[in-house]
Amino acid sequence: MAELGKPLVAWLGDDFTGSAAVMEVLAFAGLPAVLFTDMPDPALAARFAGAAGIGIATTARSHGPDWMAAHLPDPLRWLHALGAPLLHYKICSTFDSAPHVGSIGRAIEVALSIRPSAAVPMLTAAPAMRRYQAFGHLFAGTSEGVFRLDRHPVMAHHPVTPMAESDLLRHLAEQTDLTSALIDLEALAGDADARLEAALAAGARILSLDSVDALSEAAAGRLIWQNRHQMGLVMGSQGIEYALVRHWQETGIIAPPPPAPRADAVAQIAAVSGSVSPVTARQLDWAGANGFALIPFDAVAVCSDPATLAAEEARVTALAVQAAAGGQSPLVHSAAGHDDPAVARFRAALSFSNVPTEAANRAIGEALGRILDRVLRQTSLRRAVISGGDTSGHGMRQLGLQALVARAPTIPGAALCAAHGTGPHDGLEIALKGGQMGTEDYFGWIRAGGGPRA
Repeated sequence: MAELGKPLVAWLGDDFTGSAAVMEVLAFAGLPAVLFTDMPDPALAARFAGAAGIGIATTARSHGPDWMAAHLPDPLRWLHALGAPLLHYKICSTFDSAPHVGSIGRAIEVALSIRPSAAVPMLTAAPAMRRYQAFGHLFAGTSEGVFRLDRHPVMAHHPVTPMAESDLLRHLAEQTDLTSALIDLEALAGDADARLEAALAAGARILSLDSVDALSEAAAGRLIWQNRHQMGLVMGSQGIEYALVRHWQETGIIAPPPPAPRADAVAQIAAVSGSVSPVTARQLDWAGANGFALIPFDAVAVCSDPATLAAEEARVTALAVQAAAGGQSPLVHSAAGHDDPAVARFRAALSFSNVPTEAANRAIGEALGRILDRVLRQTSLRRAVISGGDTSGHGMRQLGLQALVARAPTIPGAALCAAHGTGPHDGLEIALKGGQMGTEDYFGWIRAGGGPRA
């Protein structure tokens, strides 16, 4: 399915894990999709001609508004030129953002300068991932239940973008002066078109859409697709693609999804983690009890001189290679949860250094990426995981990979992918996992080949 040979959706992601999640939704609905790690050259782009979805991943979520203004226009122009009826600026399903970092409002302003749109539909909820929006307020599920975002045990206390407001349009109003309106559950169940026209007539430029279940998700997908000619710029999580796919399937535009694929099991994988999430901490505990070698990386080294950092990377790499030679799966991590004493040591070292927090976090991700690169080069391991949204972005660039294609589902938003590049890691199987995502046995599930849960 495509419109005159053009992709249906082009997207720019504000982090790598989220960008891969869009590709996953499309691919497992039977729509070929590819995620580039940067703007591809003509030869690489030609390898994926005919894809229904084409995306580019960035690290915008960890940068400020000035960085966005300087670095987002070029990839947005490239994607816009593909002619897809929908250009999607992809954000995290927990709306990670603030005026000073990861500003969604600033990103919308930049994107509107590339693709003018009567308004920008904003769909953040993704019920398949236990993300729900009701009457403008976002809720997110955890193993303990579903929480309003400003009361969420992780997001309310996020170290970079804590959420003190669950009403997304109120939160967004601190990032942009663009006017906004809500198309809520009642409108979606009734005359959503009338609500849309009233909002546009009132001058709304951002339209927040509720979604809590299959009915509201399909209604949101219909509203977005049927108004694509006047509202060709959309913003939100992979909930956008979930809603579109549901609408396309229900109306017969695309066929029912094919059976979910599964990769073969392998004896070992390599993994790195820069997440401090309690979800990741539980996953590390499980991994340590099930054949993984947990190897701490001392993040304090990024606050020191280059020689100290290089020595720490060499030390950790050697331990990881040794673990792999002994039959274990090496899992290098900077912390085992937010209450790991390593976090306090890092913060203390950072406070006494001249290293900005953003630069230090980037340096951790890059160091973990270099370690993974060396471990893969020095072993026969051909399957890997990077855990942590920001870590994935900074770490992936160290591997020299240029494109990802979803291969097998694992958990929603963290598929096992086949990687493409010109270096030694071409053909690598890799999964990018957000820190808050997944069951406790996630690393083992990747080792087992992923696939749908029984």
